[in-house]
Amino acid sequence: MEAHPAHAILAALREDDLDAAIERGLLDAQPCPGCSERCSTSLIEARDQRRRALAARERFRARETRLARRAAERDAARSDAARQPSSLPPAAAAALARAKAKATGRPPR
Repeated sequence: MEAHPAHAILAALREDDLDAAIERGLLDAQPCPGCSERCSTSLIEARDQRRRALAARERFRARETRLARRAAERDAARSDAARQPSSLPPAAAAALARAKAKATGRPPR
């Protein structure tokens, strides 16, 4: 009779070899019907813990990607705004220039 895959996974976990446990199918592991409840529970807990950890890592990576994209968009918007001439109508730009000049005590340009 062939050993249930859960036994190989549990053996790798006992050796603290998580990579081997994953290679042997930890993420999709089902308990062995012939094993004790304690044995099955430890397998299911290890599987679920690893799934949660991988999901958390994926959420973290997605967040980092999202933050980097937003920062790049912000930087692009800032550089675009710095290169574009004032979007004020000429009369409003002149009025603003006069107000700034009056506030600083310099004659308008």
